[in-house]
Amino acid sequence: MLRALRNTGIIVIYQTPDMRVLWGQNVPAEWSQDGDIFGKTDADFLSGPMAGRIGEMKLEVLASGLPEKLEFHEGIEHGGRWYDMWIDADRADETDEIVGVVTTMVEVTDRKRREQTLRTLLREVSHRSKNLLAIIQSIATQTGRHASSIDGFLDRFRGRLQSLASSQDLVTSSNWRGAMLSELVEGQIARYRDEGDEAVHFEGVDVHLNPNAALHIGLALHELVVNSISHGALSRPGGQALLTASLSPGAANGGDSALVLTWSEATGIAGLPERKDFASVALERVVPMSLDGTARFDVSEERLDYRLEVPAANFETA
Repeated sequence: MLRALRNTGIIVIYQTPDMRVLWGQNVPAEWSQDGDIFGKTDADFLSGPMAGRIGEMKLEVLASGLPEKLEFHEGIEHGGRWYDMWIDADRADETDEIVGVVTTMVEVTDRKRREQTLRTLLREVSHRSKNLLAIIQSIATQTGRHASSIDGFLDRFRGRLQSLASSQDLVTSSNWRGAMLSELVEGQIARYRDEGDEAVHFEGVDVHLNPNAALHIGLALHELVVNSISHGALSRPGGQALLTASLSPGAANGGDSALVLTWSEATGIAGLPERKDFASVALERVVPMSLDGTARFDVSEERLDYRLEVPAANFETA
């Protein structure tokens, strides 16, 4: 039996009623400097608090004859390992008298770490889902506030949700780490322009946006593209818009390098709109506030210029 145990990794320890080890198999090396726990008690090779608890359970097994089971964790001093433990009384064949305690242990460290990782991921998913629902609620409220009809609301709300979904796909595919700015730009523009259409030209630095920045900058790009298709340069054959990205010291983030996004186009719009719609509210307030940044949205009879300054906490440079 002992030879068979050597190939299993299962720890088996036999102790006499006075809690002294009579023999052990597959005992972890860190439990004993000389690799031998013969004659030792639990307190000699296990950490203090855990040794006391296990010792009490073994005494209960000796008194009752009933088996016990527990899960225990050896702390940092023993590598942070988890074990499932079973404690059984050993009885003499002739008299049925309890003559010892058999302890069987299986290390489950890998399983526990997977469980911890899964719990962490589930908490992260829950947190991000709540944030996403909050963004959707805000979009629905603001879209409804500026919609003149149910059909108009549905059309605009659907487009904004699709924009959000496109950005979310990039975030999810990166295991929630975020998205590259160039991929975000390409994804938002591709939804409205044919492949190879260079009506929107992107140039400048490419950075990795965190998830929150990817979602909100994606929303800003959506509003700029849709507005341009409806009223600006992209509504005319040959019309072009320029999107640039650069790094510069920004007052919005205490002097650290900020990402500056600038959208410029010739519009032909006669003056500013009489009232602000969701697009301007999103571009001037919702997006910059969500990123702790600043924005400027200028519309004249001939041009539309939008400048968004994104603090360094929202992105990483390549």
